[in-house]
Amino acid sequence: MTTTAEMTAESHVFEADVARLLHMMVHSVYSDKDVFLRELISNAADACEKLRYEAIAHPGLLANDPDSRILLTLDADNGKLVVEDNGIGMSRDEMIEALGTIARSGTRAFMERIEANKQGEGAQLIGQFGVGFYSCFMVADHVDVVSRRAGAEDAWLWSSDGKGGYSVSPVDASAAPARGTRITLHLMEDAKSYASRWTVERIVKEQSGHVPVPIKIAEKPGEEATQLTDGTALWTKSKNDITAEEYTDFYRGVSGQYDEPALTVHFRAEGRHEYSALAFVPGSQPFDLFDPDRKGRMKLYVKRVFITDEAELLPRYLRFVRGLVDTADLPLNVSREMIQESAILSAIRKGVTNRIITAIEKQAESDHDAFLKIWENFGSLIKEGIYEDFERRAQLLALSRFRTTASADGYRSLADYVKDVKEGQQAIYYLVGGSLEQLKASPQLEGFRARGIEVLLLTDSVDSFWVTNAPEFEGKSFKSITQGSADLTQFKKQDEDKPESATAPADVQAFIDFAKEKLADEVSDVRASDRLIESAVCLVASEQGYDRQLEKILQGAGRLQSGAKPILEVNMEHPVVKAIAAKIDAPSLRDDAAFLLLDQARVLDGDKPADPRAFAERLVRVMEKALR
Repeated sequence: MTTTAEMTAESHVFEADVARLLHMMVHSVYSDKDVFLRELISNAADACEKLRYEAIAHPGLLANDPDSRILLTLDADNGKLVVEDNGIGMSRDEMIEALGTIARSGTRAFMERIEANKQGEGAQLIGQFGVGFYSCFMVADHVDVVSRRAGAEDAWLWSSDGKGGYSVSPVDASAAPARGTRITLHLMEDAKSYASRWTVERIVKEQSGHVPVPIKIAEKPGEEATQLTDGTALWTKSKNDITAEEYTDFYRGVSGQYDEPALTVHFRAEGRHEYSALAFVPGSQPFDLFDPDRKGRMKLYVKRVFITDEAELLPRYLRFVRGLVDTADLPLNVSREMIQESAILSAIRKGVTNRIITAIEKQAESDHDAFLKIWENFGSLIKEGIYEDFERRAQLLALSRFRTTASADGYRSLADYVKDVKEGQQAIYYLVGGSLEQLKASPQLEGFRARGIEVLLLTDSVDSFWVTNAPEFEGKSFKSITQGSADLTQFKKQDEDKPESATAPADVQAFIDFAKEKLADEVSDVRASDRLIESAVCLVASEQGYDRQLEKILQGAGRLQSGAKPILEVNMEHPVVKAIAAKIDAPSLRDDAAFLLLDQARVLDGDKPADPRAFAERLVRVMEKALR
């Protein structure tokens, strides 16, 4: 058997992403390097929570030391700071996995943001991609981590200067914690203040005052420690006993962000099911907001014991909410399968969801500006609920806000829209596209604008889906202005006394009939338009099938092999259309004009000509005739 003394240190090279990240940690300038201590304390608290959870099934892991704690030891004489916990600890393999790689997604985006914002966003970025431990290299030129997993006899040392690699070696049991992890930071010359009591105590109270594990501090190695925090869970306190600063501190710890919460929801439910919930709507968008897995970030506790952060305590469209739920109605050894099937958790999920949506509604009524900040950050996610949450669909529709042709630079609710509809208007009109500027320039919008009919301008990807699934709102159905007939002739233009005629002049109608026959392979119909004012042509989808934008999205995602033939609408009052219609003795010009008008409509719709070469040749021929 090989003895500890005979075993040598193993050298490892950091993964490429870790090495790049560490280089930026050391060489970038951050607005607040204090963040490293919050990250290390947060990791230590998580280790203690994991031990409490594993000890439910294996009580022997606690041995004769059942109380969790975090100890900060200062050594100003030698320029060291030690962060130690008696949590779950790490084995050799766990140490290599946890400290030598970055497993969570988004690392590249994280590093790109650091490189792009070297002067001010460091504190807001650290801690959002599982890279919190590496922040210690902002203040230390060497870090030693000694850890022993609970229940194991062997202990291990991880050591690195943060420049390219690290070593892992066994350590004598007498030099390691009985269980848990001890991190020793050899502080840089300009970071020696982190070995002073005043600095460390200030940081702990500002940033880690409410972690659910007591924190103690010793001013010198071997000196008796004194308590900094008592580890009391903030969510167990009465709201009247908690300050706004304490809520913010806790929010930053649970969310990994450094902004202010936009909304705090704290309540205790009693009755059939009893539980406490503390949830926050962030003040800015988290980096993982559009993670394809759409996972929530609410933690589940049972009797203050952390169980999991994968319990889906909220519907996925509320995944931006951060916080926790603590219940006594579940057993401490609740399994993943039981979590997924639990009727208790289903009831908790419903209750917490209702309270959060109600709190957002109340803010919309009481503080318009604060609500709009929430909507600008998370409105696209809330609209996912209109598509997915049948039970709350009407409630979410009423909560939603939209840019419209009547909103100027602000937002309008559907209640605002319905209040101002035209007499006889039976639909809520909308236009979906990639950007606000693109939508405002859309030719399909011209007839609605000329008649003063408000149109919702929808730019989020989810907009193409929820509008197809939305119910009526106060008796008005939703209708795309790029699908089907517009039926605008019933409404007079703002500068006219009566509605205009829907009948095209004979020569224009003859050209439309010609174009319908000539373009039969490209379009399903060619017809006179009542939605065009300034543009000559536009494309719309047929009454049946998909809206133009939804069809493009489905094709781009490979969900639709080929789109339906669109309808080409022609502005019978446009000078170019009238001029072409008058050229009955120039068939070749009419041929080219029909195809050029179709390609023009495609370009206006954000596409390109179907055959660029043929388009160019037709354009040259028409220009030659015009210049003779």
